[in-house]
Amino acid sequence: MSAIDLLSSSPAFFIGVCLVLGLVVGSFLNVVIHRMPIIMERQWREECAELEHPDHAATVPANAPPKEHFNLVVPRSACPACKAPITALQNIPILSYLFLRGRCAKCSVRISVRYPIVEALTGILSAVVAWKLGFGWPAAAGLVLTWFLVTLAFIDIDTQLLPDSLTLPLLWLGLLLSLFSPAPGVAPIPVDMRSSIIGAIAGYLCLWTVYHLFRLLTAKEGMGYGDFKLLAALGAWLGWQMLLPTVLIAAAVGAVAGIALLAARGQNRSTPIAFGPFLAAGGWLMLLFGRQLVTDYLGLFASR
Repeated sequence: MSAIDLLSSSPAFFIGVCLVLGLVVGSFLNVVIHRMPIIMERQWREECAELEHPDHAATVPANAPPKEHFNLVVPRSACPACKAPITALQNIPILSYLFLRGRCAKCSVRISVRYPIVEALTGILSAVVAWKLGFGWPAAAGLVLTWFLVTLAFIDIDTQLLPDSLTLPLLWLGLLLSLFSPAPGVAPIPVDMRSSIIGAIAGYLCLWTVYHLFRLLTAKEGMGYGDFKLLAALGAWLGWQMLLPTVLIAAAVGAVAGIALLAARGQNRSTPIAFGPFLAAGGWLMLLFGRQLVTDYLGLFASR
């Protein structure tokens, strides 16, 4: 029996494989979450320097040391405190954190618990996607969407930014997958092209309108353009039908979480709170349970 046959014939094995895969991917997502904002900031600084000094590049000495490469691949991951490189054994998701007791092997500085949390969350969500969607292309697409949403949520928590380098590829990928949508009712994703295109447009315009109305009434900015693009991407993936429940869930959970955070930190209502994580959570729930929720809701009216 081939590996493909085993994955397709054994749901438990497929879920287990996706769980392990999610843990490994979660380890890489930690790198993306940490480095993406740094890469963006460096790019902004370079662009500002070029605008202020257009002839700067021409005046750089020929013997100047080359710029240090910094991207998602290089340099190698290291301890932020002592700069000791992290070995392959120290990179094993969750287990290495437990083995090291949450401290650097060289300098004993405490490692943030956020790293195993991201790994565990990505693994668990990946396993749930595998359980709900089963073996096939919809599950593969669902995993990709899940990994993007986890990354965007944590970057937004850290920096209140939703990078275009993640939201826009997610949007275009959702539109592209709509070209290969299965028969209606077969799988929640990909959706048909019409639903995807309308979803992308409506998703962007929905929050864009709310943003400008809020600014008109209060003279304040209630959210960022990254939120518009994230909801547009969710619309492209899930279809326009899932936009309203996604926004309602995000707003409800965001309101409760926001009040709790402000109360715990003793801050006032003017303190900004990232909305992207709540959109991501709402979109993920709609990915797996949205169709059934909408069907059950409409059924309440049909039975009367």
